[in-house]
Amino acid sequence: MATPGDSSPKMSEVPTSPASQSSPTWHALPIHQVISHLRVNPEIGLSEAEAQARLEEYGPNRPQVDHDEPLWKEFLEGLREPMVLLLLATGILYAMWGKPGEALAIFLIILALNSIELANERRAKRAIHGLQRLAEPTALVLRDGRQIDLPAEQLVPGDVLFLRAGRRVPADARLEEAYGLAVDESTLSGESAPVDKQAQIIPDPEAPLVDRTNMVFAGSLVMRGRARAIVVATGMSTRLGRLAFISSHIQVTRTPLQQAMAELSGWLVWIALGFSVIVPLLGATIAHQPIETMLLTGLSLAFATIPEEMPIIITMVLALGAYRLSRKQAIVRRLKSVETLGCVTVIVTDKTGTLTENRMRVTAIYPTMNLEVILQTGVLSSAASPDSRDLGADALEIALLYAAQEAGLDIAGLRESFPLLNEYSFDDRRKMMSTVRRYDNIFLVTAKGAPEVLLDHCTHHWVDGGIRELSPSDRSAYLASAAELAEDGLRLIAFAKKRTAQATSSQVQAETGLVFLGIVGLADPPRAEARSAIAATRLAGIRPLMVTGDYPMTARHIARLVGLDGNAAMITGPEIDRLSDEALQAAVDQVSIFARATPEHKLRIVQALKAEGERVAVTGDGVNDAPALAAADIGVAMGLSGSDVARETADVVLADDNYATIANMVSEGRLLYDNLKKGVRYYLACKLALVLITLLPMLLRTPVPFTPIQIILMELFMDMAAAATFVVEGSEADLMRRPPRNPKAHFMDRPMVTSIFGSAVGLFAGVSTAYLATWYKGEGIAVGQTVAFTAWMIGHVLLALNLRSLRQPLYQLGLFSNHLMVFWGAASLAFVLLATTIPALQGVLHTTKLTASQWALVLGSMFVATFWIEIRKTLTFRYNQNSPLG
Repeated sequence: MATPGDSSPKMSEVPTSPASQSSPTWHALPIHQVISHLRVNPEIGLSEAEAQARLEEYGPNRPQVDHDEPLWKEFLEGLREPMVLLLLATGILYAMWGKPGEALAIFLIILALNSIELANERRAKRAIHGLQRLAEPTALVLRDGRQIDLPAEQLVPGDVLFLRAGRRVPADARLEEAYGLAVDESTLSGESAPVDKQAQIIPDPEAPLVDRTNMVFAGSLVMRGRARAIVVATGMSTRLGRLAFISSHIQVTRTPLQQAMAELSGWLVWIALGFSVIVPLLGATIAHQPIETMLLTGLSLAFATIPEEMPIIITMVLALGAYRLSRKQAIVRRLKSVETLGCVTVIVTDKTGTLTENRMRVTAIYPTMNLEVILQTGVLSSAASPDSRDLGADALEIALLYAAQEAGLDIAGLRESFPLLNEYSFDDRRKMMSTVRRYDNIFLVTAKGAPEVLLDHCTHHWVDGGIRELSPSDRSAYLASAAELAEDGLRLIAFAKKRTAQATSSQVQAETGLVFLGIVGLADPPRAEARSAIAATRLAGIRPLMVTGDYPMTARHIARLVGLDGNAAMITGPEIDRLSDEALQAAVDQVSIFARATPEHKLRIVQALKAEGERVAVTGDGVNDAPALAAADIGVAMGLSGSDVARETADVVLADDNYATIANMVSEGRLLYDNLKKGVRYYLACKLALVLITLLPMLLRTPVPFTPIQIILMELFMDMAAAATFVVEGSEADLMRRPPRNPKAHFMDRPMVTSIFGSAVGLFAGVSTAYLATWYKGEGIAVGQTVAFTAWMIGHVLLALNLRSLRQPLYQLGLFSNHLMVFWGAASLAFVLLATTIPALQGVLHTTKLTASQWALVLGSMFVATFWIEIRKTLTFRYNQNSPLG
């Protein structure tokens, strides 16, 4: 056999061009020629060194993608934004009217603003790219004699690839072995029906794509069975690569919230534009202000009041929030799910691997006298290796093989004596699988599956080393023993076999007339954190449901251990089959445990819950779970045990398959939504206050309270607060004690609008009071505008602190708990001190030094104007807590 280091064809002889990599004759070559041509030993695979060399030769196994624009191009693109153009126009007018200092300041502000926007966009892109890397598909390959799971982009021609149901084919490959393999090639052919595959040569070199049944192609899905194949083409050389199709990516479509905010922003833009025109007109006609000043004020006011940042803020919060979730083992694939997390009312979860550890051990065998023959059959019914590195194996198979090893069985020798001829893979509807093996001139059928299912396929049973007819009483005894084992929380697998003189020609023939051998009980302990996680979701008003394919007694036992109501009503899959949709809708309100359920049953359960008005999150890992995941409001796939199909259908992927991560995910989702509302609330309150503050003096025929450059600087600080500081706000104490958010409630609901107006009026009243008091005392426009500017800068910092929570007082949250807001607030206040004391800044910003009494006026008016919110929160908090300390 050729190996990477022998005298087989040299590397230069391996196809290197995209066309030759995906040679149309791979299917027409005998497998030994394919192996020789690609210089690989199929028993040990490629070495890491050889694989790395080929990776450098062929490049990563991914379609070519467009790279990000250079930084300078993105910066220039930002200068074309409408808001930046308004600033440019303002700066040019300053320069034309002989005010170079103000013009320079405007241009420096443009530089700062564009740099901040560019940094935010890059930060969001990095978050999305990070999610893309986390969601990349993997491939199970043979390297240096070991099976390893590696990123699919590291595959190279010559890799020995293992395929199993639920995995996406990561590259074009020639089948070496195939057992019951069927592949969905709809991404290439458009036909949704699975294509049966086999490893035999296809002699016709010109055979159409659909007839190349010994080939599998990148992007297709393994629907059933398993196979071993040799990679022949990767990256852009695959059939799929020629279509430049990226099989794994984050969906970055606009979410419902983004669409709603875009519409709201559209209305607010026209309102803001109206005010930015009305205010200068009123200033010029009623207050008799200079037209130049009012024109600059109008442009500045348009820049400051148009809420162009709001959709950007929402997108950034969602993207960065999704990245934060990924660091907590929840990989968000669709941003819309971040919005929905706070609405979830029911979590429909699997048992195995989610509530339990998915580390099975054989703890019981019945009857014990059949231990050896049962374990022998278990070995022959599996292709797995007891080596924990065999990542393609099922946990139950590994547990059985460990037990066989401990019993002294020679696993490799046993399989070598009984070579595999055919396999009829397990599926959720049959709940069993079987293999056909050969021993000399005798054919051996081995089968395993659910006890009640397998017994229906048996006519005899194994007793004292011999075969006896299986009577109804024997069947009842086996089922009774199965029930007793299940009551102890064990997962049950039954085994059967038969010998025939002729090879079976069909699945039905193979699985008829079997000899029942016995039942194996395996334990899978609950995760240590499952009980507390379920308690946390219940405290949050979320109802947990468990849907499992296990025996009812097993399901009830695990339910008790993890804190579900083990004595509650339970429904089995067959009972669901007998229920109408209406009856099932009534049942799901009362039932928390569903046993012996198939993915089809899970889909019906999800549909029934949604029909009852619930917002449903559902977990799944298999190919057949995809419909339930798609039907759910939040589909949650298992990252470790889940199939590629499940992961690509889901909205969120759990990197650790842990139920506690779901609880953390809901908590984080609620926090993100809270912080988003806080940021938008603050942003819109400041915008409204700025319009009111500027409009009132026009009506009173007094000068405008802010110079144009002051307005621009105020907008700059305001945007930084809304876009950055609220995003990192921590959770409030009652976050997971509140009921789920009503999904039908509008983002801009009545409390939100009331809070915006109340906050805006307070800020407006405080700044206007300080300004008008100074103006009417005859202290001059320079002092008045300095007082107004200083009052605004202090007031909008105090307002941000107030709006960190509408429920908890600031002393409960901790004044310094949001470090970024503290830094921003300190920077804002430091800027005010510099602007009112340094002559160079005073000249540019049109500010002056304030006296002690003027500072007292500013501080007093702003504390009164903003901290009434704290007084209201404190009284409400103490009343709700029913104690002086809350």
